[in-house]
Amino acid sequence: MTLPDIVLPKIVLPFDIPLLWHPAVIHFLIAIPIIVLLLELMNLMMKKKAVGGVSFFLLVLTVLFAATAYLTGLTDGKEAFDTLSEAAKGDLSEHKLLGTYLMLGSVLVLFLKLLAMTGNKILKGIYIFILIAFVVVMFKQGNEGGELVYEHGLNVKQVTTVGDILEDVNETLEETKSELDEALKSLNEIKAAEENAKCTITPNEPNEANTSAVPGETLPVFTPVKKEVVEEAKAETEGTKIVNEVAENNLTTLNPASVALEVAETTESNASNEANTSAE
Repeated sequence: MTLPDIVLPKIVLPFDIPLLWHPAVIHFLIAIPIIVLLLELMNLMMKKKAVGGVSFFLLVLTVLFAATAYLTGLTDGKEAFDTLSEAAKGDLSEHKLLGTYLMLGSVLVLFLKLLAMTGNKILKGIYIFILIAFVVVMFKQGNEGGELVYEHGLNVKQVTTVGDILEDVNETLEETKSELDEALKSLNEIKAAEENAKCTITPNEPNEANTSAVPGETLPVFTPVKKEVVEEAKAETEGTKIVNEVAENNLTTLNPASVALEVAETTESNASNEANTSAE
């Protein structure tokens, strides 16, 4: 059965509640109502006012322990909530809700005890019935609390330590993923720059060689050579050729003056041949 949610006002205490006090408090909260129930059942036969007075005092303690159990449960629950699985979180929420009903129920039981002390048998019967129901529900709440500890590891130090380690691992994993994403982004930018470089041609001067460039193809860039440079290089080549021929013909009697004279004659002869050829 699902109980309706109850939202209580937030209680701000002038001091901090220590952790792990809830298990100690809850044991008193379970034991005291059982003692009260036994005393009330005995007093049905004994009918002693002193027993009724003790029962009332113990019920006052029950209300105080119920409030303390509620507050310590909130503290321990908040501490352990992030380390629990989704199923355990749901069970913890139900445990908290039932604990809220039990805290309010303890006040109801105390109020009914006051009414029963008037001597009205009907009110006393209602009080005994509500007290029995309160004890039964308290046992159920204790059993669920044990399951939270032994099955889900609520507030167990080892479980909390493992949860902290897992949290650190998750943070490291997220940082690694972020660094990997940045590295992949940089790599993609480098690849894109290389692709753009392949499609880019920087000509020195417009010429036929680089006017037919196709995107994605790298063509050589040619720089036009001046006509005077070509003429000078051609003349030097011809002069070298003539000197080599004269040297081969005068290996035995190589004389600088004779070589120069023969080079001049050969050059003049070549020039005359070119002139005649041009005239024709």
